[in-house]
Amino acid sequence: MADVTGTTGTLVLAGTPIGDVADAPPRLAAELERADVVAAEDTRRLRRLTQALGVHTTGRVVSYFEGNESARTPELVEALTGGARVLLVTDAGMPSVSDPGYRLVAAAVEQDIRVTAVPGPSAVLTALALSGLPVDRFCFEGFLPRKAGERLSKLRENAGERRTMVFFEAPHRLDDTLAAMAEVFGADRRAAVCRELTKTYEEVKRGPLGELAVWAEDGVRGEITVVVQGAAETGPQELDAEELVRRVRVREEAGERRKEAIAAVAADAGLPKREVFDAVVAAKNAEKTAGKKEQAVGKTEKTE
Repeated sequence: MADVTGTTGTLVLAGTPIGDVADAPPRLAAELERADVVAAEDTRRLRRLTQALGVHTTGRVVSYFEGNESARTPELVEALTGGARVLLVTDAGMPSVSDPGYRLVAAAVEQDIRVTAVPGPSAVLTALALSGLPVDRFCFEGFLPRKAGERLSKLRENAGERRTMVFFEAPHRLDDTLAAMAEVFGADRRAAVCRELTKTYEEVKRGPLGELAVWAEDGVRGEITVVVQGAAETGPQELDAEELVRRVRVREEAGERRKEAIAAVAADAGLPKREVFDAVVAAKNAEKTAGKKEQAVGKTEKTE
């Protein structure tokens, strides 16, 4: 079936409820009935959704999830170039946002196929709005790495991020993640853990990262979104040499070369690069001096 706008079809990205089915956008039901192909992250969840909405899909239903996304994308693009209207839905929220969809959108754009959306619920924006943290500027970081070392490295990359940050996390890793955030961002940094948004047991726990990490030790269930306040706006007069050195080391541990780390810290602090460089050199020399003193004391103790 050819789309009315031309010879090729249309890809429709549809938002689905993140909890309460009553939040489904009105257009979702119409698109489910109209689509020639419905690509769903989980066909069983799609079936439950259509039953709840009281609609019947007349088009072909196919699975489209992380495991088959690469293989199935060409098939869906072929349907689109043939004039089909393809509706993409994920388990909850908007496709492509930490869910399947990006590859298909990119492939459709490459083929000059029309892509549109049915706006719907978003855990990112819902958590951000409920957090009580600044919302004028924010960034979405998705899921952090599962391995502890990689997770710390990723968090250290964001140590100087001034925008409010939004993360997704699995409930069984929440305590470790909050502890790592407290270590990197500081135990006093404000945050909010949003659990089971729009569902029966919705809960928003707000407080300093250190306190939230202790709270999560007893175990937390459900879908989790974490919102963390960005780094404080600081002027040159507020940053002493010790803090400048600490920021350079955080960036170095995240994989940056020292020269690049010094330049980035200087830019963030509004200081000349030379000033940050001198602080790093002074700290290094102080460490060497302290090391020599310890060696000297050790030798003296041995001779006695």
